Amino acid sequence: MQAVLNSALPIFALILTGFLCGRFGVFDRTATDNLNRFAVYLALPALIFTAMSKIGVEQVSQFGFIGAFCGGIAATFATGFVISRLRGRRVANASIEGLDAGYSNVGFMGIPMCLLVFGPDSAPASIIATLFTACVLFLFAIVVVEMDLQKGATLGATIAKVARSLLTSPLFIAPVAGLAVGLSGFPLPAPFMSFTSLLGGAASPAALVCIGLFLAQERVVTHDATSIAILVSLKLVMQPAVTALLAFHVFAMPPLWSHSAVILSALPIGSGPFTIAKLYGLEAGVTSGSILVSHLFAVLTVSLLVAWLAPG
Repeated sequence: MQAVLNSALPIFALILTGFLCGRFGVFDRTATDNLNRFAVYLALPALIFTAMSKIGVEQVSQFGFIGAFCGGIAATFATGFVISRLRGRRVANASIEGLDAGYSNVGFMGIPMCLLVFGPDSAPASIIATLFTACVLFLFAIVVVEMDLQKGATLGATIAKVARSLLTSPLFIAPVAGLAVGLSGFPLPAPFMSFTSLLGGAASPAALVCIGLFLAQERVVTHDATSIAILVSLKLVMQPAVTALLAFHVFAMPPLWSHSAVILSALPIGSGPFTIAKLYGLEAGVTSGSILVSHLFAVLTVSLLVAWLAPG
């Protein structure tokens, strides 16, 4: 419980800070939009680049862990997407809801929690989980959104627009560049890495404060309670259940890796989906409400898993 609280309370504090600033008029809607753009175009790409630049060949070759963790993501994304479509959402909106269902808060909450529960040997698992969550899943959702938004054009024009959007997006450039640096082993200048680390450090606080601002200004905490309940259930129950099934019964891996996979998959929804939802103007209310509610319930659900899987 203490490990969960140590990781979750700062998240709640940042969301509450944004909420109070929005409620008392410290920041208006224009400031909220600008803060979100800062997170999307500067801070989040820097955070992703820094994490990716530390990835080595050994870390990306843990195929059992990757299979279990990504299997949980795929199952929940697909389920969230299909349920959203059955409820009448367009493809772009369904992609955002699928992203909500499968996007763990691995960067801001998962890394420190695994270090507290499993020790420093769990760091590679957290980094790989961050890679596939913040980069692969994130980019996949963006591609689906872009494909739907460009659907009225011809196939060639649609492909060209999607490719142009991706190739000029910092959220695509950052992971590709970071992975190239990490796998090449080429050391970048220390001042540059300090720059990206400092800028990336602002990503989670900026996004979480922005969530609080949005909740205060749009009054969406209870917006579409059915969607929020579905997404939170998929995230906190289905994803860790599928991951545990794959980690313990399908793929072979050391206990540290299997236990880390389950804990990381059980984390509440991260702030990444909100930045995209706000940027595209799609499902921002549902996403912000789901993030808040998932963190509240995760104090119980993640604590139970930590009690089960923690060593000793």
